[in-house]
Amino acid sequence: MAVSTSVRNYMIVTLAYWGFTITDGALRMLVLLYFNQIGYTPLQIAFLFLFYEIFGIITNFLGGWIGARLGLNVTLYAGIGLQVISLLMLTPLTQDWPLWFAVPYVMTAQAMSGVAKDLTKMSSKSAIRLVVPQEAESRLFKWVAILTGSKNALKGVGFFVGSVLLTLAGFVASLWIMAIALLLIMLTGFLLPRGMGQIKKKIKFRQLFSKSKEINILSAARFFLFGARDVWFVVGLPVYLQSVLNWSFYEVGGFLALWVIGYGGVQSAAPVLLKYLNRG
Repeated sequence: MAVSTSVRNYMIVTLAYWGFTITDGALRMLVLLYFNQIGYTPLQIAFLFLFYEIFGIITNFLGGWIGARLGLNVTLYAGIGLQVISLLMLTPLTQDWPLWFAVPYVMTAQAMSGVAKDLTKMSSKSAIRLVVPQEAESRLFKWVAILTGSKNALKGVGFFVGSVLLTLAGFVASLWIMAIALLLIMLTGFLLPRGMGQIKKKIKFRQLFSKSKEINILSAARFFLFGARDVWFVVGLPVYLQSVLNWSFYEVGGFLALWVIGYGGVQSAAPVLLKYLNRG
Protein backbone atom coordinates (compact mmCIF):
# COMPACT_ATOMS: atom_id res chain seq x y z
CA MET A 1 0.00 0.00 0.00
CA ALA A 2 2.87 2.38 0.82
CA VAL A 3 4.40 1.84 -2.62
CA SER A 4 1.10 2.52 -4.42
CA THR A 5 0.66 5.71 -2.38
CA SER A 6 4.16 6.83 -3.36
CA VAL A 7 3.43 6.12 -7.02
CA ARG A 8 0.17 8.06 -6.74
CA ASN A 9 2.00 11.04 -5.21
CA TYR A 10 4.64 10.88 -7.90
CA MET A 11 2.01 10.85 -10.65
CA ILE A 12 0.24 13.88 -9.16
CA VAL A 13 3.53 15.79 -9.02
CA THR A 14 4.47 14.71 -12.55
CA LEU A 15 1.11 15.63 -14.08
CA ALA A 16 1.26 19.03 -12.37
CA TYR A 17 4.76 19.51 -13.77
CA TRP A 18 3.63 18.50 -17.25
CA GLY A 19 0.85 21.09 -17.11
CA PHE A 20 3.32 23.72 -15.97
CA THR A 21 5.78 22.77 -18.71
CA ILE A 22 3.23 23.32 -21.47
CA THR A 23 2.43 26.82 -20.16
CA ASP A 24 6.16 27.57 -19.76
CA GLY A 25 6.86 26.76 -23.40
CA ALA A 26 3.74 28.65 -24.48
CA LEU A 27 4.78 31.73 -22.48
CA ARG A 28 8.19 31.77 -24.10
CA MET A 29 6.65 31.66 -27.56
CA LEU A 30 4.07 34.31 -26.67
CA VAL A 31 6.67 36.76 -25.37
CA LEU A 32 9.04 36.12 -28.26
CA LEU A 33 6.53 36.42 -31.11
CA TYR A 34 4.54 39.26 -29.57
CA PHE A 35 7.51 41.51 -28.87
CA ASN A 36 9.03 40.78 -32.26
CA GLN A 37 5.67 41.69 -33.81
CA ILE A 38 5.48 45.08 -32.05
CA GLY A 39 8.97 46.03 -33.18
CA TYR A 40 11.47 44.96 -30.52
CA THR A 41 14.94 44.13 -31.85
CA PRO A 42 16.43 40.64 -31.39
CA LEU A 43 18.88 42.05 -28.80
CA GLN A 44 16.05 43.63 -26.79
CA ILE A 45 14.11 40.35 -26.91
CA ALA A 46 17.21 38.46 -25.74
CA PHE A 47 17.42 40.78 -22.71
CA LEU A 48 13.81 39.88 -21.86
CA PHE A 49 14.93 36.27 -21.31
CA LEU A 50 18.18 37.14 -19.49
CA PHE A 51 16.70 37.08 -15.97
CA TYR A 52 14.73 33.93 -16.81
CA GLU A 53 17.99 32.03 -17.24
CA ILE A 54 19.94 33.69 -14.42
CA PHE A 55 17.27 33.26 -11.76
CA GLY A 56 16.55 29.75 -13.03
CA ILE A 57 20.19 28.83 -12.42
CA ILE A 58 20.13 30.31 -8.91
CA THR A 59 16.94 28.41 -8.11
CA ASN A 60 18.34 25.20 -9.54
CA PHE A 61 21.31 25.59 -7.19
CA LEU A 62 19.21 26.27 -4.09
CA GLY A 63 16.10 24.27 -4.98
CA GLY A 64 17.18 20.97 -3.45
CA TRP A 65 18.06 22.66 -0.18
CA ILE A 66 14.70 24.49 -0.11
CA GLY A 67 12.79 21.31 -0.98
CA ALA A 68 14.51 19.34 1.77
CA ARG A 69 13.55 21.96 4.36
CA LEU A 70 9.99 22.75 3.24
CA GLY A 71 8.85 19.66 1.34
CA LEU A 72 8.47 18.95 -2.37
CA ASN A 73 4.77 19.78 -2.47
CA VAL A 74 5.53 23.29 -1.14
CA THR A 75 8.25 23.95 -3.73
CA LEU A 76 6.18 22.51 -6.59
CA TYR A 77 3.08 24.58 -5.96
CA ALA A 78 5.07 27.66 -4.98
CA GLY A 79 6.63 27.39 -8.44
CA ILE A 80 3.24 27.10 -10.12
CA GLY A 81 1.97 30.04 -8.07
CA LEU A 82 4.93 32.18 -9.15
CA GLN A 83 4.19 31.30 -12.77
CA VAL A 84 0.61 32.52 -12.31
CA ILE A 85 1.92 35.82 -10.92
CA SER A 86 4.37 36.09 -13.82
CA LEU A 87 1.55 35.61 -16.33
CA LEU A 88 -0.72 38.15 -14.65
CA MET A 89 2.12 40.70 -14.48
CA LEU A 90 2.25 40.74 -18.27
CA THR A 91 -1.48 41.30 -18.83
CA PRO A 92 -1.44 45.14 -18.49
CA LEU A 93 1.52 45.46 -20.86
CA THR A 94 0.92 47.41 -24.09
CA GLN A 95 3.17 48.54 -26.91
CA ASP A 96 2.65 52.14 -25.74
CA TRP A 97 4.78 51.55 -22.67
CA PRO A 98 8.18 53.33 -22.90
CA LEU A 99 11.07 50.99 -23.64
CA TRP A 100 13.04 52.02 -20.54
CA PHE A 101 10.18 50.77 -18.34
CA ALA A 102 8.78 47.90 -20.39
CA VAL A 103 12.04 45.92 -20.74
CA PRO A 104 12.95 45.84 -17.00
CA TYR A 105 9.30 45.09 -16.17
CA VAL A 106 9.14 42.09 -18.49
CA MET A 107 12.59 40.96 -17.31
CA THR A 108 11.24 40.92 -13.75
CA ALA A 109 8.24 38.85 -14.80
CA GLN A 110 10.53 36.46 -16.66
CA ALA A 111 12.77 36.20 -13.60
CA MET A 112 9.79 34.93 -11.61
CA SER A 113 9.03 32.48 -14.41
CA GLY A 114 12.63 31.22 -14.30
CA VAL A 115 12.36 30.63 -10.54
CA ALA A 116 9.02 28.88 -11.09
CA LYS A 117 10.45 26.60 -13.77
CA ASP A 118 13.32 25.31 -11.69
CA LEU A 119 11.27 24.92 -8.52
CA THR A 120 8.78 22.68 -10.32
CA LYS A 121 11.49 20.80 -12.20
CA MET A 122 13.45 20.09 -9.03
CA SER A 123 10.31 18.94 -7.22
CA SER A 124 9.22 16.47 -9.89
CA LYS A 125 12.68 14.96 -10.36
CA SER A 126 13.22 14.63 -6.62
CA ALA A 127 9.87 12.89 -6.24
CA ILE A 128 11.26 9.93 -8.22
CA ARG A 129 13.57 9.12 -5.31
CA LEU A 130 10.54 8.61 -3.12
CA VAL A 131 9.32 5.85 -5.46
CA VAL A 132 12.42 4.12 -6.80
CA PRO A 133 14.69 2.42 -4.25
CA GLN A 134 18.09 4.03 -3.97
CA GLU A 135 19.84 0.81 -4.89
CA ALA A 136 17.93 0.48 -8.19
CA GLU A 137 20.17 2.89 -10.07
CA SER A 138 19.23 1.58 -13.53
CA ARG A 139 15.52 2.06 -12.79
CA LEU A 140 16.16 5.54 -11.39
CA PHE A 141 18.10 6.51 -14.52
CA LYS A 142 15.28 5.19 -16.69
CA TRP A 143 12.59 7.11 -14.81
CA VAL A 144 14.60 10.35 -14.84
CA ALA A 145 15.26 9.96 -18.57
CA ILE A 146 11.56 9.46 -19.27
CA LEU A 147 10.58 12.45 -17.13
CA THR A 148 13.23 14.71 -18.67
CA GLY A 149 12.41 13.60 -22.21
CA SER A 150 8.68 14.05 -21.67
CA LYS A 151 9.35 17.48 -20.20
CA ASN A 152 11.15 18.64 -23.33
CA ALA A 153 8.56 17.04 -25.59
CA LEU A 154 5.77 18.85 -23.73
CA LYS A 155 7.73 22.08 -23.84
CA GLY A 156 7.72 21.65 -27.61
CA VAL A 157 3.95 21.19 -27.44
CA GLY A 158 3.88 24.40 -25.40
CA PHE A 159 5.68 26.27 -28.21
CA PHE A 160 2.92 25.29 -30.60
CA VAL A 161 0.17 26.03 -28.05
CA GLY A 162 1.63 29.51 -27.52
CA SER A 163 1.65 30.28 -31.24
CA VAL A 164 -1.94 29.01 -31.62
CA LEU A 165 -3.18 31.03 -28.63
CA LEU A 166 -1.47 34.19 -29.89
CA THR A 167 -3.12 33.75 -33.29
CA LEU A 168 -6.60 32.90 -32.03
CA ALA A 169 -6.91 34.75 -28.73
CA GLY A 170 -4.26 37.46 -28.73
CA PHE A 171 -1.54 38.19 -26.19
CA VAL A 172 -3.53 39.26 -23.11
CA ALA A 173 -6.31 36.66 -23.44
CA SER A 174 -3.69 33.92 -23.85
CA LEU A 175 -2.05 34.95 -20.58
CA TRP A 176 -5.37 34.77 -18.75
CA ILE A 177 -6.19 31.35 -20.21
CA MET A 178 -2.88 29.91 -19.02
CA ALA A 179 -3.13 31.55 -15.58
CA ILE A 180 -6.58 30.03 -15.02
CA ALA A 181 -5.34 26.60 -16.19
CA LEU A 182 -2.45 26.74 -13.70
CA LEU A 183 -4.77 27.77 -10.87
CA LEU A 184 -6.84 24.66 -11.58
CA ILE A 185 -3.65 22.54 -11.55
CA MET A 186 -2.77 23.97 -8.14
CA LEU A 187 -5.88 22.32 -6.69
CA THR A 188 -4.12 18.96 -7.01
CA GLY A 189 -1.81 20.09 -4.21
CA PHE A 190 -4.50 19.17 -1.69
CA LEU A 191 -4.07 15.51 -2.73
CA LEU A 192 -0.45 15.39 -1.58
CA PRO A 193 0.68 14.72 1.98
CA ARG A 194 2.20 17.55 3.95
CA GLY A 195 5.97 17.55 4.16
CA MET A 196 6.44 15.25 1.16
CA GLY A 197 10.20 14.81 0.70
CA GLN A 198 10.98 16.96 3.73
CA ILE A 199 14.14 16.09 5.63
CA LYS A 200 14.22 16.78 9.36
CA LYS A 201 18.00 16.84 9.48
CA LYS A 202 19.45 20.29 8.95
CA ILE A 203 21.42 20.59 5.71
CA LYS A 204 24.41 22.92 5.70
CA PHE A 205 24.91 25.35 2.82
CA ARG A 206 28.33 23.97 1.89
CA GLN A 207 26.71 20.61 1.19
CA LEU A 208 25.13 22.17 -1.92
CA PHE A 209 28.51 21.89 -3.63
CA SER A 210 29.79 18.56 -4.88
CA LYS A 211 32.95 17.14 -3.33
CA SER A 212 34.14 16.47 -6.87
CA LYS A 213 35.95 19.39 -8.49
CA GLU A 214 35.12 18.00 -11.94
CA ILE A 215 31.37 17.99 -11.25
CA ASN A 216 31.47 21.59 -10.01
CA ILE A 217 33.31 22.65 -13.18
CA LEU A 218 30.77 20.83 -15.36
CA SER A 219 27.94 22.52 -13.48
CA ALA A 220 29.48 25.93 -14.17
CA ALA A 221 29.99 25.04 -17.84
CA ARG A 222 26.30 24.12 -18.07
CA PHE A 223 25.44 27.81 -17.59
CA PHE A 224 27.28 28.81 -20.76
CA LEU A 225 25.99 25.80 -22.69
CA PHE A 226 22.33 26.58 -22.02
CA GLY A 227 22.91 30.31 -22.49
CA ALA A 228 24.41 29.72 -25.93
CA ARG A 229 21.56 27.38 -26.87
CA ASP A 230 18.89 29.87 -25.89
CA VAL A 231 20.52 32.77 -27.72
CA TRP A 232 20.30 31.06 -31.10
CA PHE A 233 17.38 28.66 -30.65
CA VAL A 234 14.94 30.45 -28.34
CA VAL A 235 15.54 33.95 -29.71
CA GLY A 236 17.62 34.06 -32.90
CA LEU A 237 16.01 31.26 -34.90
CA PRO A 238 12.32 32.16 -34.28
CA VAL A 239 12.99 35.85 -35.00
CA TYR A 240 14.73 34.91 -38.25
CA LEU A 241 11.90 32.59 -39.31
CA GLN A 242 9.26 35.24 -38.64
CA SER A 243 11.08 38.41 -39.75
CA VAL A 244 13.20 37.21 -42.66
CA LEU A 245 11.32 34.19 -44.01
CA ASN A 246 7.90 35.66 -43.09
CA TRP A 247 6.68 32.47 -41.43
CA SER A 248 3.34 32.65 -39.62
CA PHE A 249 2.97 32.10 -35.87
CA TYR A 250 1.68 28.60 -36.64
CA GLU A 251 4.72 27.74 -38.75
CA VAL A 252 7.29 29.09 -36.26
CA GLY A 253 5.63 27.40 -33.30
CA GLY A 254 5.08 24.15 -35.19
CA PHE A 255 8.69 23.94 -36.39
CA LEU A 256 10.14 24.58 -32.94
CA ALA A 257 7.63 22.16 -31.42
CA LEU A 258 8.67 19.31 -33.73
CA TRP A 259 12.35 20.03 -33.06
CA VAL A 260 11.99 19.99 -29.27
CA ILE A 261 9.63 16.99 -29.27
CA GLY A 262 12.23 15.03 -31.26
CA TYR A 263 14.92 16.19 -28.84
CA GLY A 264 12.81 15.00 -25.90
CA GLY A 265 12.23 11.66 -27.59
CA VAL A 266 15.97 11.07 -27.86
CA GLN A 267 16.39 11.90 -24.16
CA SER A 268 13.66 9.45 -23.16
CA ALA A 269 15.33 6.75 -25.23
CA ALA A 270 18.78 7.38 -23.70
CA PRO A 271 18.75 4.30 -21.38
CA VAL A 272 17.80 2.01 -24.27
CA LEU A 273 20.42 3.56 -26.57
CA LEU A 274 23.16 3.27 -23.94
CA LYS A 275 22.21 -0.35 -23.26
CA TYR A 276 22.40 -1.11 -26.97
CA LEU A 277 25.75 0.67 -27.43
CA ASN A 278 27.30 -1.01 -24.36
CA ARG A 279 26.21 -4.39 -25.67
CA GLY A 280 28.42 -3.89 -28.70
